[in-house]
Amino acid sequence: MTTHTDNEVETTTPPTKRQRQAARLAESAGAGIKVLLVKIVLLGILDAIAVYALFVLISQQQWLFAGLVVVVTAFFNWLYFSRKNLPAKYLAPGILFLLIFQVFVLFYTGYISLTNYGTGHVGSQEQAVSSLMGSALERVEDSPTYPLTVLDRGGSLSMLVTDPDGEALIGTTGEPLSEVDATFEDGKAVAVDGYTTLNFSQVIARTGEIVELVVPASDDPNDGALRTTDGSNAYLYTSSLEYDEAANTLTDLRTGTVYSDIGTGAFTSPDGEELLPGWQIVVGFDNYVRAFTDESIRGPLIYVTLWTFAFAIISVASTFFLGLFLAIVFNDARMRGRRWYRVALIMPYAFPAFLSTLIWAGMMNQSFGFINEVLLGGLAVPWLTDPVMAKISVLIVNLWLGFPYMFLVCTGALQSIPEELTEAATVDGARPWAVFRLIKLPLLLVTVAPLLIASFAFNFNNFITIYALTGGGPRDSNAPIPVGYTDLLITLVYKVAFTGQDRDYGLASAFSILIFVVVAVISIISFRKTKVLEELN
Repeated sequence: MTTHTDNEVETTTPPTKRQRQAARLAESAGAGIKVLLVKIVLLGILDAIAVYALFVLISQQQWLFAGLVVVVTAFFNWLYFSRKNLPAKYLAPGILFLLIFQVFVLFYTGYISLTNYGTGHVGSQEQAVSSLMGSALERVEDSPTYPLTVLDRGGSLSMLVTDPDGEALIGTTGEPLSEVDATFEDGKAVAVDGYTTLNFSQVIARTGEIVELVVPASDDPNDGALRTTDGSNAYLYTSSLEYDEAANTLTDLRTGTVYSDIGTGAFTSPDGEELLPGWQIVVGFDNYVRAFTDESIRGPLIYVTLWTFAFAIISVASTFFLGLFLAIVFNDARMRGRRWYRVALIMPYAFPAFLSTLIWAGMMNQSFGFINEVLLGGLAVPWLTDPVMAKISVLIVNLWLGFPYMFLVCTGALQSIPEELTEAATVDGARPWAVFRLIKLPLLLVTVAPLLIASFAFNFNNFITIYALTGGGPRDSNAPIPVGYTDLLITLVYKVAFTGQDRDYGLASAFSILIFVVVAVISIISFRKTKVLEELN
């Protein structure tokens, strides 16, 4: 570099080829380090999540899922630290999420549909025995007094008791009493390392939790459990039920009735009486058989299925034809202000559907709704309480929510049709209706047909509109399961699984699989039919 003073010009010698190569290498090395650091951080987060998941799965003895976590984590570490397989690095995250949120959910739902999982049949047989015997506990009249100290660790309460021999024992609802090294005061165990001892005011504040504590005396449920009524002393309680592990029976000591495991997931007496809770077992295709053979389920299932098809077909047809009509109207170049009309028409699509449905529910209220009070002059039209009117109301609201989407799609499809085709047909003497029916509509369906299939699948499972507007009602009082006249299959599944006193997850999962099969079959057939339209291109 040469520098001149005063008014002389400063000149710089351009870098040589070797210098430019060195600069590029330094820049690429710096970028490589940044990418490597980002890669290490992201994989570190993934590995930390995997380690945490392993601890949880191993503690629950879920060995299969623990093995899958190890394999997947090792694969991702190998993949992203390797210098090859670039396409796989982009595809792997998407495939992983697909497997977790789609494939796994589908197979797990299918598994649940083959079980009796539901109210009264949730846990294992051991949990059922513990719960049944715990619900039949009676205080032993000559029970010794166990001085009690209530401990807390991580929000969970434990009992620290001193037995008549002066030994310190600790236990929780899920863990039986066991010996522990404790600090004693006046012959009473009062503290254990790693636990927080509750003082008097804390015991008073958590009396409800403390009274509910039932700590097994040992691994044998027949040995009873310790309970307390005041938080300062515990007493031995034994169950009026006796469990025979060898025979796998429960005996009611008061009546002498023997309840046996007959393979139905519950202890059952000779006269058919079941003790609940039971436990979860695999029942095969019993849920599917019940859905089609049990009259109390088959009747509601049939008319809900018919209404679901009707709702989906009418919704797709009405929204499509209204959207197409408006698209044709506002596609005319002679209309002024088309831009503002189009903006106004897509407002229902831009506004959240859930809130729109709630507003419609308020306007359709029979007593003080806007439609009855203002538009109809005080008429008491039962929009949401009459079975027929409720279905009409649902279709009207879904039309309001759905036509803007079809309007946008049809507008774009119409604008993509070459003007030369319509002009040539007009010159040949074709009328406007013939031009639309023979030229525009077939070309329009090439673009819109797949979207119509997707719209059918969406409306077949349109949970939000139904549940926010009518809740599936009005309720069918004659049906033994919670079902209403506007329920779709998807809302029926929700009600069977999550509402009412008896929640049958197995039956709801069977319904879900049936919905999946129906939608999949219809979609496959429809997509094959749409291939005919591709020849128009």
